[in-house]
Amino acid sequence: MATGETGFSDIVHDLITVQYHALKAGHDYEQFIRDAENADEREIAEFFRAVMKEDADRARACHRHLAHLSGTSAPGSAVT
Repeated sequence: MATGETGFSDIVHDLITVQYHALKAGHDYEQFIRDAENADEREIAEFFRAVMKEDADRARACHRHLAHLSGTSAPGSAVT
């Protein structure tokens, strides 16, 4: 595995980056859902819920891959 400028392998850095952005977006989606519900746009609110779930699934997958690379079963708690 190549090691990037951070001292971590490139793949670990990549997984952490994807996980961070997926989790950060989840926070934003809560507001998007509220905005759609406040506008009585239920279909759009459901769309944002689906997108939020996809990002949560993506963050969990990154967590599993990071656990695999670290040689542990679970490096810490993940989103459930």
